[in-house]
Amino acid sequence: MFIRRTQTRSTATGESYVTYRLVRSERRAGKVRQRTLLNLGRHFPVAQAHWSALCARIEQRLSGQAALFDEEGKGLPLAVERQAERIAARLLAEQGGTPAPADAGGVPGGGGDVQSVDVDSLSLVRPRSVGVEQLALWALRQAGLEEQLQALGLTGPQRAAALGLIVARMAAPGSERATYQWLARRSGLGELLEVDFEAMSPMQLYRTSDILLRHRAVLEGICSPG
Repeated sequence: MFIRRTQTRSTATGESYVTYRLVRSERRAGKVRQRTLLNLGRHFPVAQAHWSALCARIEQRLSGQAALFDEEGKGLPLAVERQAERIAARLLAEQGGTPAPADAGGVPGGGGDVQSVDVDSLSLVRPRSVGVEQLALWALRQAGLEEQLQALGLTGPQRAAALGLIVARMAAPGSERATYQWLARRSGLGELLEVDFEAMSPMQLYRTSDILLRHRAVLEGICSPG
């Protein structure tokens, strides 16, 4: 498991940007292939010096092992440990459990090791809502909101933040602080938009809110009947 930095260019705007992905090397039918496990977004906050330790810690969390210690015997920085927890939780949520071993011999479900599970020991790991978010996002896209935001000059991160703010107002109205906490901790909207609201700073949301306010008349117009 490792982190890959990828340079990407938008075909719609020509905008060039960098994204980060969590990747695993797997051997299938005698060949080594690389599979993307998770898109970490454009604002991945962990310094490259900690990537190797972070990946090892994610593996440990997925297998239920104890905390990782570096060569000097010191624990990981708290921010890296929190990222490991968050990424492991997203992997479990998206894949329905602990990822399969890297080498399954090229056979679907190959090497299946059947284990007994005590259902009373199971617990939810950072559950998030997604139903109302998916419906709200569909309605906004039907109205052409994303295209309008782009036409108004909002960048990719600003458009994601704007959609987050608008959906949050529809699904869980509250203060700016409550909106940020809902997006970062309780909503699955980030997975639908492939953006990490937990890594996004509150200030970025607040500034985007100001942009939406400046364009309020235009944006309300595209959603109004007739």
